[in-house]
Parts: sequence; C-alpha cells; structure tokens
Amino acid sequence: MSSPERRAKPAAPAPAVRQKSQLREYAEALLVALLLALAIRTFIVQAFKIPSGSMLPTLQIGDHILVNKFLYGPRLEIPLTQISLGRLPGLRKPQPGDVVVFVYPKNPSQDFIKRVIAVGGQTLEIRNRQLWLDGKPWGPAPSPLSTSTTCLPPEPPFSWPVYDRENCGPYKVPDDAVFVMGDNRAQSYDSRAWGPVPLANIKGKALIIYWSWDGPDRWVRWDRIGRLVY
Repeated sequence: MSSPERRAKPAAPAPAVRQKSQLREYAEALLVALLLALAIRTFIVQAFKIPSGSMLPTLQIGDHILVNKFLYGPRLEIPLTQISLGRLPGLRKPQPGDVVVFVYPKNPSQDFIKRVIAVGGQTLEIRNRQLWLDGKPWGPAPSPLSTSTTCLPPEPPFSWPVYDRENCGPYKVPDDAVFVMGDNRAQSYDSRAWGPVPLANIKGKALIIYWSWDGPDRWVRWDRIGRLVY
C-alpha cells in the first residue's frame, strides 16, 4: 500500500523589514553632525572674526581665524553662554608672545584678541614707549601711544599706580593672570587700561587665518588665507 502523498507546506511569509523613514535618517544625521560640531568647538578649535585693527599688522580687520582650544586646556562653558564651568588640563600655559582669544574681564559677553606680553610672576614696565620685561627690552619701541591706552588703575581685584600713557609700571603680574597688549599699541585698548586677564578667561591660542575679506566691498584677500598666526 502506497504511502499517502505528502504535500509541501507553503513557506511562512518573511517578517517585514522595518525601514527607517527618510526623515528620521536625516534627523539622526543632523543630530550627529551637531554633536560633533559642538564637541570640536568645545574641545579642539573655534572660529573667530577680527573686528578691529588693534592687532595690526599681524591680524587685519576682516580676517577669520581658527583658535586652538586644546593647547591650554578647553574652557568648559554652558552652551550659548560665556559662563565657565572650569577647564580641562592642557599641554601648556600661555607664554609671552602667544596671540590669545579671551573673555573680556570687564564685559563677559565680549571676546578680545591680544598678544601675551607677560605671565604670572613676571614684571613689566614701559619707559618712553619701550616695553621692558623682567628688566630687559621686549620688542621695538612703538609710535607714541594714543590717549585711549593711558595706564589707568583698573577695577578690583587688580590695581596699580597711575602713570602717564608712555610710562607704566613696574608692575608684577599675578600668578593666575597674564598681561596682554595689541600689536598696534597706539590704537589698542588692553591691559594697560583695564588690567591683567585671568587665566580662567583665556579661550585659546590663535592658530591660522582661514578666510579674509577686504573692506566693505568684500574683496577676498587670497594672500592671507592659510597664514599661521605668530
């Protein structure tokens, strides 16, 4: 007696693969990009624009620069604010000659860029427009200073005697601060007027010019793009 014919059972339908919607994929990619950009801006590098001529000839109005935030240790801030939560360890501290971006001590909503002239523990003095650092001349004597850079007694916690605009100091920089000046000393509003910059205010060291516009006509200064900031 022959065995009954076995009929093949139809295969069970494969479970439907759940496809992500295109909108969700775009949203996730955008979120990842934003988080990555925020991490880079917070810990590694940040872009700034030069609005004034206080750093001429090193930096010109319309230069766009990248600032190295990793070197001194990233300054941790509440997003979209200048409120500091401290900073991470860095490779080194600011040194004389570094061009730095920092939070302006008298108005935390503004960022300034200047050159570090002296660091904590060093003594500086200006005699007849010539800058002296620890008893030695530092750089060439600039042109006569404008009235905007008169050495004034800054607000607390910093203070020193009042001197005329071409003779300042001697002044010893506090251990937790740096003394900064613009390269265009005759037209720079800097530590000579409002005192040293606390180390906690420094955001980073100027690194490179990545873009540059020339005046209101917006001509590109191609020869400046890619220059390192010294």
